[in-house]
Amino acid sequence: MTTENRTSKRKSEHIDIVLNEEVTAKSVTTGFDDFQFRHLALPEIDFSEIGLETEFLSKPLKTPFLISSMTGGTEVAWKINRTLAAVAEERGWAMGTGSIRSAIENEETAYTFNVREYAPTIPIIANLGAVQFNYGYGIDQCRKAVELAEADALVLHLNSLQEIFQPEGDTNFKGLLPKIEQVCKELDVPVGIKEVGWGISSELAKEMYDIGISFVDVAGAGGTTWSQVEKYRNKTDSMKRRAAETFREWGIPTTRCIREISARVPECTLIGSGGLRNGLDAAKAIALGADAVGFGRSVLQSAVESEELLSEVLEQIELECKIAMFGIGVKSVNELKNTDRLEINVGR
Repeated sequence: MTTENRTSKRKSEHIDIVLNEEVTAKSVTTGFDDFQFRHLALPEIDFSEIGLETEFLSKPLKTPFLISSMTGGTEVAWKINRTLAAVAEERGWAMGTGSIRSAIENEETAYTFNVREYAPTIPIIANLGAVQFNYGYGIDQCRKAVELAEADALVLHLNSLQEIFQPEGDTNFKGLLPKIEQVCKELDVPVGIKEVGWGISSELAKEMYDIGISFVDVAGAGGTTWSQVEKYRNKTDSMKRRAAETFREWGIPTTRCIREISARVPECTLIGSGGLRNGLDAAKAIALGADAVGFGRSVLQSAVESEELLSEVLEQIELECKIAMFGIGVKSVNELKNTDRLEINVGR
């Protein structure tokens, strides 16, 4: 099987497993249930005046929400991406693509990532694995990824543990920092970093910001754990399958990532993602310090079914976030981010 065929097969397997298997942690949680808003019985605002408008990647956006990087590279993935893009455009959400590596290896799959036709105005973020810089990739491949997606930014995913558990994983993560710094200097769009479900520490976020990274997507623990996903894919290596189960609870909870990074690197644009379930979680993420909030697996099933259902799911998230804002008397994303009405949940 060729490299490009292996990559496409892997993408198909990932979609199937994420939709149909139990791929979340058992005990580690995002941490959102550890916080609650202090209710304000007299909010002194008109609910109809509450707005979610914000700016993201220097573009105006109707909401502070992002459809997280998920898929691409296959016909099924193309249908999903087309639906995600159309609904994101309709509702004013930003969108990340799945890893564009498969399109660079096989340009016949490039169409599965180019959703600009369906999303002409929203920010789109292209995606590549940072580890590929140790396997022949460089600034040319980064430019190609941005070009193929007609993207406004590039995010480099940091997925070291996933690569360990992946049967065909690339595990040489040595010396990537100066290579990422060079890309930040040479690429003419903003460059960000993201995890894939184990979280980013504040120390790493600060180090990355200092070398030129423009935004951080924490992708914290508590949602999909890719050790589980790769465990289901791995049919031959029983030792790695057992190890994947051992590391099921690994990672930094999403809320801890958001709190610590926003405190340590307040200048850096911060995306809170990883296991968010609803608009109340989103409101908490923003109140904890996130500038934008990403949803992945929680919206994937509806995207597979129809545009109508996906639109309903996104609208539900928006409504729930607005209700939370009404409940504490704030009417803008900026006011929500600066509220003092989010507290530790003493009932837990």
